[in-house]
Amino acid sequence: MKRLSRSVRRAGFYLLLAAIVFYALFPFYWAIVSSFKTGSALFEVEFLPRRPELENYVMLFVEQPFARNILNSVIVAGGATAISLVLATLSAFALARYSLRGERAVLFGILIVSMFPQIAVLAGLFELIRALGLYNALTGLILSYLLLTLPFTVWVLTAFMRDFPRELEEAAIVDGAGPLRTLIDIVVPIVAPALAATGLLAFIVAWNEFLFALTFTLTEEQRTVPVAIALITGATAYELPWGRIMAASVIVTVPLIILVLILQRRIVSGLTAGALKG
Repeated sequence: MKRLSRSVRRAGFYLLLAAIVFYALFPFYWAIVSSFKTGSALFEVEFLPRRPELENYVMLFVEQPFARNILNSVIVAGGATAISLVLATLSAFALARYSLRGERAVLFGILIVSMFPQIAVLAGLFELIRALGLYNALTGLILSYLLLTLPFTVWVLTAFMRDFPRELEEAAIVDGAGPLRTLIDIVVPIVAPALAATGLLAFIVAWNEFLFALTFTLTEEQRTVPVAIALITGATAYELPWGRIMAASVIVTVPLIILVLILQRRIVSGLTAGALKG
């Protein structure tokens, strides 16, 4: 009887797991299927296209500078992530390892800033970007994205730095290493999994950002991928090219999947760091 009950619970667990996986992956699968359809075939329910075509992918790059838009997203998301990780690593090390006056106030200030909705800071940030002469420039987007990625990375890395063994830091100080040398040679290699996990999450935030990219760019050559996809139009307002939209969605999702697969070991290590001590 106990064995039967255990089998039922296990079967229920796997059914629930299968339902969650199906719910999460089916929209992406359907986007892939739709991206290979054109015309009226888009509205036919087929789990595999009978006559797959690459027209949507070809027209996506022929009718608009989509390759340039992808490059813009890589530059902006990568730049914002890199700058955030450098600044956050320095800030987190100082906040976690040194007794600073107002440390709690700084951390709560960072948390509060990250909770502001984008629309609340849009007007002020627009005036700042325009005053600096960075409107319709990738540099302006990188600067604006720091408002999204930097508070998050500082807060998360500070928690990881607090779990760093003080014995290693003290040994480095005894050997004559200063704070910066200790951080670069001792701390960073050990917290590399946490940096990878935090950096990937920050990159995803910057890669998918839409409101700032729409507001601070004007020309097609400076737009990022989310804005480029949103502005794909058909012959009329009622004839959206859903096949091209699906193809674009597949293309911009693939880099994130590749990054996750490449960094999966470091991500798991980073997310579980500090869970076990011994």
